Amino acid sequence: MSENLPDTNYLDPELLQRMGDLELIAREVVEGLRVGSHRSPLRGFSTEFAHHRQYSPGDEIRDIDWRVYGRTDRYYTKLYEAETNFDCTILIDASASMNYGSGKVNKLEYAKFLAASLAYVVLKQRDSVGLSVFDSEMREYLPPRSAMGVILQIDQLLRDIKPTPKTSIAKQLHDIALMMKRRSFVILISDLFSDVDDILAGLDHLRHDGHNVVVLHTLDPYEIEFPFKGTWQFEGLEGEEPLTTQPERIRDDYLAGFGEYMEALKAGCVASHVDYTTVDTSQPLDLVLSEFFNERQSTLSGGSAAARL
Repeated sequence: MSENLPDTNYLDPELLQRMGDLELIAREVVEGLRVGSHRSPLRGFSTEFAHHRQYSPGDEIRDIDWRVYGRTDRYYTKLYEAETNFDCTILIDASASMNYGSGKVNKLEYAKFLAASLAYVVLKQRDSVGLSVFDSEMREYLPPRSAMGVILQIDQLLRDIKPTPKTSIAKQLHDIALMMKRRSFVILISDLFSDVDDILAGLDHLRHDGHNVVVLHTLDPYEIEFPFKGTWQFEGLEGEEPLTTQPERIRDDYLAGFGEYMEALKAGCVASHVDYTTVDTSQPLDLVLSEFFNERQSTLSGGSAAARL
């Protein structure tokens, strides 16, 4: 796939080459697949016809049903059962707090490259990927598709993101759960600056509906370490009042509170069988992704046999 990589803003060919042959592994059964089974390598050429879908730019020309075109004068593509097994939806938080960055790249830009790279991995597996962009409401929703053209649509949506002050993570998790009718793989990319109980309730909704859920908790290193010195004025990125203080005086309290918040998130995710990973935006993206995929594969293969997604 990398030989024909389209021209995009958020896919780095050199980074993808360094990532190598990574696979996204499903924790448990997803639609149409038993735990421990592997899909056919001939996926996309199956004779088990499922249904038609109206043609969209980027779909394979060979999949157009010309008989239907002859009857309706409209283009429809044929979907096969093997092509409808795997859906992955990437949720990206575009609230104003994601616009913070202590280095060259803020959290939102890092999240965009992360989302595009994950979408590429899913498409490389010949599975379907879609994207949802949210803040206080859902701004964009692109349903999962398996055609290569979807990566161009994802890239365009990522370029068009404009951060807004407020976020409502829990509501968007509930909304996306109601929208997805098939058991899927859901990846949430966010700094998760919201009420922990509300976030966990939204994640629980997705898990209750049978989705595999991954949380990529995307944080700036200054948020993790709080290394500020001198006198600073901290601006509220989501409507909070500014605070002027000497960071050394509040550092211990900040780190204690931040640690409790992180532990509550991790414990809640573990209890709900949601896979949680902290993403430090100071780390190279290929290193973050390689560690995430390899750790996930090692963890899941250590227990019961896992299915590929």
